[in-house]
Amino acid sequence: MSFWLQYSATRARSVSICAALEKEDYVVQPVVDVSPPKWHLGHTTWFFETFILKPYSVAYQEYNPDFNYVFNSYYETLGARVIRTDRGNLSRPTVDEVYRYRDYVDLAMEHFLNNDDLESTVKEILTLGIHHEQQHQELLWYDIKYILGHNPLFPAYREHGVEQQLMVTEQDKEWVEILEGLYEIGHRGGDFHFDNEEGAHQFYLQRAFLSPVLVTNAEYLEFIVAGGYRNFNFWHYEGWDWVNNNKIVAPLYWHYIDGTWFEYTLSGLNPLKKGAAVSHISFYEAAAYAQWKGLRLPTEFEWEVAAQRFNWGQLWEWTESAYLPYPGFSKAPGALGEYNGKFMVNQKVLRGASVATSPDHSRITYRNFFHPHLRWMFSGIRLAK
Repeated sequence: MSFWLQYSATRARSVSICAALEKEDYVVQPVVDVSPPKWHLGHTTWFFETFILKPYSVAYQEYNPDFNYVFNSYYETLGARVIRTDRGNLSRPTVDEVYRYRDYVDLAMEHFLNNDDLESTVKEILTLGIHHEQQHQELLWYDIKYILGHNPLFPAYREHGVEQQLMVTEQDKEWVEILEGLYEIGHRGGDFHFDNEEGAHQFYLQRAFLSPVLVTNAEYLEFIVAGGYRNFNFWHYEGWDWVNNNKIVAPLYWHYIDGTWFEYTLSGLNPLKKGAAVSHISFYEAAAYAQWKGLRLPTEFEWEVAAQRFNWGQLWEWTESAYLPYPGFSKAPGALGEYNGKFMVNQKVLRGASVATSPDHSRITYRNFFHPHLRWMFSGIRLAK
């Protein structure tokens, strides 16, 4: 597939995710971790304008110099930016203006990409930009769900959502065994991957077993009924503080109404589906549940070794592993060097993918990462022993 076809298909998918939104939905930022959908559409456009068109397209005219300040996310190298907490204050540029910005940049990219003689550096940045937009497509799903799921009316995004794929069916399969020994971890080969996957190396693993399936709502409900959120013995110290300071009593989007548990999904507020994989779980909750079961979470290395023998991709799966660099890791020069390396502190690795992950954006070596208290992403639990 040509670069233009890859690019245009990716850009169209972002727009399609937002197609069911009302204009008022585009500008809401309920909490710091959620960005308004309008901002995602502008930021992913800014990426291509900043890293490809401005440096490599002769005679390209920047759409609006102020947009570098508005849509820069965390690139210190590229100057001042609107701080993350203030993205919801951006009533201007308007939603219509952001779409005009996308059209302007897309037209310039079409002319630029029709050149058959692209530099290898440009091809690398373009590929990164496509995968970067795919990451924001998944964030769009997270943020749209949070925005609508915290509206007191619990409006549905669509009648049928991606969460229909979360039912767990293979309950009776045997646990996946990992034999003690040395295993190769990390990405090898020339296909696309992020820099945090590089540094393939050998890692010694003890014998272990991983569950072939994710924990279900029904299983997690047993933890709640047993008083799991009221017993400090199951929780990390910081996790117990988090539970008490935030009055956490159930997974995000669960609501106990007139004696019945409901869950908000993208199709609205519905009775809890007990056979579905429990989702929107923090690391603290995942670890506490595992402790209550007398089990544990897998390490990211165990997960990578065992993943070929179980189904994955429904939810991002918490691991016990801290987000750290692999041997030999080094940040790339310039702004793009800020992409992953500077976040390698105080975060936990999640493996796999989710029902919100864009097509062709998942692989066994992919290392996602989040702070342990976060749970607005599509995250779940796989147990180990």
